[in-house]
Amino acid sequence: MKKKSGNVSIKNVFKTIIWPRRKFVFIGLGLIVISRLSGLVLPYASKYLVDEVIPSNNFDLLKWLILAVTIAVTLQAVTSYGLTQILSVEAQNLISTLRAQVQAHIIRLPIRFFDNAKTGELVSRVMTDVEGVRNLVGTGLAQMVGGILTSLISLVLLIYISPKMTLYVLVPVAIFGLISMKAFGKIRPIFRERGKINAEVTGRLTETLGGIRVIKGFNAEQQETEIFAAGVNRLFLNVKSSLTATSIVTSSATFLLGLASAGIMGIGGYLIMEEQLTFGDFLAFTLLLGFMIAPILQMSNIGSQLTEAFAGLDRTEELMNLPLEADPANRTIQLPTIEGRVVFRDVHFGYEPGNEVIKGINFEAAPGSVTALVGSSGSGKTTISGLLASFLVPTKGRITIDGEDLSKVDLNSFRSQLGVVLQDDFLFEGSIRENILFPRPQASEASFQEAVRSAYVNQFTDQFEKGLDTVIGERGVKLSGGQRQRLAIARAILADPRILILDEATSNLDAESENYIQSSLKRLMQGRTTFVIAHRLSTIRQADQILVIEGGRIVERGRHDELIGLQGRYYDLYTFQARI
Repeated sequence: MKKKSGNVSIKNVFKTIIWPRRKFVFIGLGLIVISRLSGLVLPYASKYLVDEVIPSNNFDLLKWLILAVTIAVTLQAVTSYGLTQILSVEAQNLISTLRAQVQAHIIRLPIRFFDNAKTGELVSRVMTDVEGVRNLVGTGLAQMVGGILTSLISLVLLIYISPKMTLYVLVPVAIFGLISMKAFGKIRPIFRERGKINAEVTGRLTETLGGIRVIKGFNAEQQETEIFAAGVNRLFLNVKSSLTATSIVTSSATFLLGLASAGIMGIGGYLIMEEQLTFGDFLAFTLLLGFMIAPILQMSNIGSQLTEAFAGLDRTEELMNLPLEADPANRTIQLPTIEGRVVFRDVHFGYEPGNEVIKGINFEAAPGSVTALVGSSGSGKTTISGLLASFLVPTKGRITIDGEDLSKVDLNSFRSQLGVVLQDDFLFEGSIRENILFPRPQASEASFQEAVRSAYVNQFTDQFEKGLDTVIGERGVKLSGGQRQRLAIARAILADPRILILDEATSNLDAESENYIQSSLKRLMQGRTTFVIAHRLSTIRQADQILVIEGGRIVERGRHDELIGLQGRYYDLYTFQARI
């Protein structure tokens, strides 16, 4: 869908949402036509009852009238059921499809997008923003079309019965139409803003529940309560604005159409007394007037629903227009099997324009080698690992893998051979087994057990009643920091990557666990190009090369003994930790 002044156009909604489901829509419209035409039987049956049947005591015609009305009512009931079953179910199917499409798009956006977005807000946009489309494919649209059809047919019949009374009715109806158009034009931005506020409030609530231990630890319950209350109050004020606009529409309808009804009573009474109109005609006119006016009154509700749907689609389109990380037009190089030669050539990077955090990084890592990145906090080590993992793209310079420019490499072919173990690695709610199998769900039991043993996971799972099938809770909350990292390392071992990034992978381990992990990591790193980021410098003494990063630059490089001999920055860091 293309943007049109920041709004989704009706043309594109018809093309992308309604037309592909035209079979269901046309069936629904057919049912609504049958339903509304059946509804018109009653007014004319009433006219014949008053003008023909009762005056002539015609019992045979009375039976036929009752039969006709019964059939009409039955048709209305059946078509109403069919309409709900066909359109409402298809509308829910459309919502599911759109949610899946939006989630598939979001999950392929660059890491930098997620650095600036709240998880709860994105959840709200996936789950809530698309819900309004049920009114485009569901009964809302059908009711609107059916209402218009009913109003037009009723209008023709009203003109046939009495052009004078019909003309009087059309004046307030026209005024109501103008008021409605203006009101709905103002409501759409309100609904769009509501989606934004709702996402922000949901995002904050998600953060609050996720960080409940921090909140309780700092006695900040009252603070979070006030923040959330302020958010829901903003949401209330937004809803209040939309209710005010819709109530204006409803009230004006009640007033204007009430005036029309009063006028009809006067004009109809006069025409009957002048014998220019029969009682049957007046009754039929009154009932048909209801058929014409009822859909118009419903328009305020249906119009609000459709306006809300378009507002939600505006926000959904905004997400779907964001460029994907994969960039298939430029990332065309496939890496069948990575040998593991990594080269950084004059690499620069900044999270914000004009503020570089990585400045002219140059180094080469041979296949199967171990490269350690050390330095003080904020020096740029994790940013370099992010560049290597292609989470970030250099603003200047090149990173090559086996001679191929990483910015041109297909991400699937690269990341399928990449393993990452982070300082605070993410664990999914579920069992220990499911978390280890995450990178390779179809891995053999032998491979799985080897990964478990290599990371010494079995040393603590054997103590659990359900062992490897123990459920660990959200983000692994039931495990200690060391246990969580052993799971993350087991996951990386099972993935069997060609390039391995260990970002503070042993930071949360006690001395005994670290000894176990160091031996397993040593086996894991064999034959793989490995990058280790560590504050605990004792863990990287055997690295093939150590890069000392300060202020986004490499200030020293070499092996451990060489750097100690220089008595420079690395020497200072190492001896300082030794004293501690």
